[in-house]
Amino acid sequence: MFNLKAEFYLKIIFIICSVALTSAYFIEYILGHQPCNLCIIERIPYVVGLFLIISIYILKKNKKFHVLLLILTFIFSLIISIYHFGIEQNFFQESAVCDTKDLNKAITKENLLKQLNEKAVSCKDVTFRIFGLSLTSINIVINIILIITLSKIYTQYEKNKYQS
Repeated sequence: MFNLKAEFYLKIIFIICSVALTSAYFIEYILGHQPCNLCIIERIPYVVGLFLIISIYILKKNKKFHVLLLILTFIFSLIISIYHFGIEQNFFQESAVCDTKDLNKAITKENLLKQLNEKAVSCKDVTFRIFGLSLTSINIVINIILIITLSKIYTQYEKNKYQS
């Protein structure tokens, strides 16, 4: 049987992932702030988190494994966010990920000229802040909270011997 407390926290995490993605797209498309490539990459773990939580409720088995995958997903997100924060604070140099606008397009003369004409957003430039904090620093805090919460859910499985 699935613990009601764990189920409640998973629903809260689902809401947090949904709000994070909705906010990112609102800031980009409604408020007009262009994200850098790392900002776009930082959205991926939230999408993965949504799918993993949905799969917990659809499959109704391997819940412990799905929670472990969620922990690993948000650890990856935390690492990317810390790296991005380091670039914003000039602790690290921008990498090729920051420089490349679209990795899917073939590199042709026309595409290179088009990319040069577009105004590229640098990973070190903070274009949007909430309460004086960059979205990357807020993302770090959210990821830490999610990892701690999911770790408690996972250890609860171990403690109560929930074999899901």
